[in-house]
Amino acid sequence: MEISSKALSEEEFNELLALEESHFLDLKSSAVAPAKLTKTISAFANTGGGEIFVGIEEAEGPDGKVRNWKGFADQEAANPIFQVMEQIDPLTANFTAQYLKMAGQDGVVLYLTIFKTQDIVFSTESKAYIRRNVQNLPVTPEGIERLKYDKGIKSFEDEYVDAGPEEITNSEKVIGFLLETVPTGEPEEWLSKQRVLISGRPTVAGILLYGDSPQAVLPKRSAIKVLRYQTKKEAERDFLAADPETIEGPLYDLIYDAVDRVKEIIESIEKAGPHGMERISYPEEALHEILTNAVLHRDYSVAADVQVRIFDNRVEIESPGKLPGHVTLANIAKTQFARNPKIVRLINKFKNPPNKDVGEGINTAFEAMEKLRLKKPFFEEHDGSVVVTLKHESLASPEQLVMEYLKTEPEITNQIARDLTGIKSENSMKQVFYKLRESGQLEQVPKVKGKKPSWRKPPSG
Repeated sequence: MEISSKALSEEEFNELLALEESHFLDLKSSAVAPAKLTKTISAFANTGGGEIFVGIEEAEGPDGKVRNWKGFADQEAANPIFQVMEQIDPLTANFTAQYLKMAGQDGVVLYLTIFKTQDIVFSTESKAYIRRNVQNLPVTPEGIERLKYDKGIKSFEDEYVDAGPEEITNSEKVIGFLLETVPTGEPEEWLSKQRVLISGRPTVAGILLYGDSPQAVLPKRSAIKVLRYQTKKEAERDFLAADPETIEGPLYDLIYDAVDRVKEIIESIEKAGPHGMERISYPEEALHEILTNAVLHRDYSVAADVQVRIFDNRVEIESPGKLPGHVTLANIAKTQFARNPKIVRLINKFKNPPNKDVGEGINTAFEAMEKLRLKKPFFEEHDGSVVVTLKHESLASPEQLVMEYLKTEPEITNQIARDLTGIKSENSMKQVFYKLRESGQLEQVPKVKGKKPSWRKPPSG
């Protein structure tokens, strides 16, 4: 592998020494034992990836701890690190390296970028690590099984369930599916060929796809919870508009029923728009694709349902399980990985499958939001789930939205403008008004006692 070199500017040098260690960043002395460094490499590769700067030391100074540049004498001095890295098979082609130089500073710093790997990476002492904040934590033997599910090496879809074969060989769902799709197929024979019925025992995938009541066999793993919160803040029980709704059924029905219900609830919400109060409108394609991904690519080993939380200003869709394989927040729209490949393949055999364009779901959601000039979906990864947020926020600038509103309305208040633009801070919204006033497009309405301050277009505007 060819390793590049880079000479740092004074600004880049100062920024490097000011870096704080985090979940995605570690600083190491050039004296670190290569074998010890593989603990950090293992942790980053098994979690979400990260960056390591080898050659930055921390020492006690008069005002506390200070960082010093103390690099390798030359590039060859770092060779032992690459030698131990070559021993870690899954790391091949899953890292980049660069030598950093700085005028007036001794030696070179080795900058390593470790990518999240599809397989488990072990240190040279044959232990696997995961990254938690600034720590590298060893994975217990029991934790290896959990890590296999997290990374998608092992899929819960192939596990057997405690149910008889008739749950899927004599269900209305499988009979209807076969009549439409494989009219000459016999349920037991066809299900066995697809490996969702093995030695007369149904698997998780078989129950989810072809069972009439998956929730009876797989409780807390086969439903979608829909919650409506009448607030723009965090999810709290006091803001629930009604009792949470539970949508159940085989996966095909579950997806379509959930999309219909969520769309119905969303379209009952009103927000301030250019023409007064308007119904919220989301592209159905975005909702459909995000929900489909949440159901098909979730980790079914986690005993939790998919949750859809509908707020006044956004929708949050939470899917149990971490991002699988080599998928990260940075590459989620550019890469593909099926945690449950059997489910993904078999649901695509239904007429009008929910995953029509396999592997294109996230991109379709992005494009659908952009067509309505709404902000792109926002992804977050938590310890045990992935949350996708769809915001009721336009791509138009705050100034454009304010002036569009005033085409049909005589005045606008700070509260209405914040609802319109998605700006949370009252002071930040004032700055938008001040900017429009300075350009001659707005003026403040004379204050009236008991009436909220408001803005309007000048008489000549």
